Amino acid sequence: MKNEDFREIKKERHHHGGRHKTKDVSAMRGAKTFRRGRAIAFLEIMNLKRATIKQQLDEPEFQSIKQILVGELKALDMVINEFVQLFEIQEHETKEQPNKIIEKMKKSVLDDKDSIDNSEKGMDLNETN
Repeated sequence: MKNEDFREIKKERHHHGGRHKTKDVSAMRGAKTFRRGRAIAFLEIMNLKRATIKQQLDEPEFQSIKQILVGELKALDMVINEFVQLFEIQEHETKEQPNKIIEKMKKSVLDDKDSIDNSEKGMDLNETN
């Protein structure tokens, strides 16, 4: 009788563990989609850096370091190409253009600056009290 009870418990455990082998694709896509989204966001940042360096190449104040910028641009292109191949990212997946990303980053920087200014004002008030 004890052996039968043991077998039943063993079967229950085995059955309980089977839920991890689900065939439901939507349940398994969450983390993968999140990581892919992060990879695409990183690629967009790299493209933004590339656009910034390319813009600096045409500006007269950067002519003294033009060779350095050209080298950085080549290195960045290599990294971007390897990254796209590694993650098999298609061009249509990177939806945002560099100008949109620049605007978002400017807004983020301005928001950060405002929060820093507000915290500094709070410190000044604390010092006078």
